[in-house]
Amino acid sequence: MAKHESRAAKSARMNLIIDKLQAAYTDAKVGLNFTTPFELLIATILSAQCTDDRVNIVTQSLFVKYRSPQDYLLVPQEELEGDIHSTGFYRNKAKSIRGCCQRLIDEFSCTVPTSLDELITLPGVGRKTANCVLSNCFNIPGITVDTHVTRIMNLLGMVDTTDAVKIEYALMELVPKDRWNDMNHVIITHGRRTCIARRPQCGICPINALCPSAL
Repeated sequence: MAKHESRAAKSARMNLIIDKLQAAYTDAKVGLNFTTPFELLIATILSAQCTDDRVNIVTQSLFVKYRSPQDYLLVPQEELEGDIHSTGFYRNKAKSIRGCCQRLIDEFSCTVPTSLDELITLPGVGRKTANCVLSNCFNIPGITVDTHVTRIMNLLGMVDTTDAVKIEYALMELVPKDRWNDMNHVIITHGRRTCIARRPQCGICPINALCPSAL
């Protein structure tokens, strides 16, 4: 793979990578457990600087106690902080969740909006969270740039930046829109199972031959 790979060549390589990862991870899907768009919205806010496994443990009881935006506002913030404590940064997350719920009530009739522009007006919701909700709940194409995507896209030589928005827009040009959601799932699954940050399994990697950083 040439250092100065053309955009066309990079796009072709990226699409081949997606093909190979889809074959390797046939069960790839979002790692957060949810049953409604509202639950995924809350879970994604909680996932900041926290593993999906930990969030899923917390939301197992959280989503029984809190079923609607109003429920999160009926308890003192300190009580919500206690309920989400183990996800880390619990004070900021509790504040964001309560602010998000208040705006859902005031501006969106308690319904999670279906556009990125509207979603990012919610407290605690950035492009990553918005795209996660849009792609997994409404099947609206969106690229979710989390720590796995950031790391792997740099290793693959698709980008040379850790700026999530720049990575999102770069991938939008390299990958057809109808593949964005599939790409999210397989890249993130690859980061969890094989291209692990502290111990990458290059020897068994299904895209080893397509990765300029392969060991």
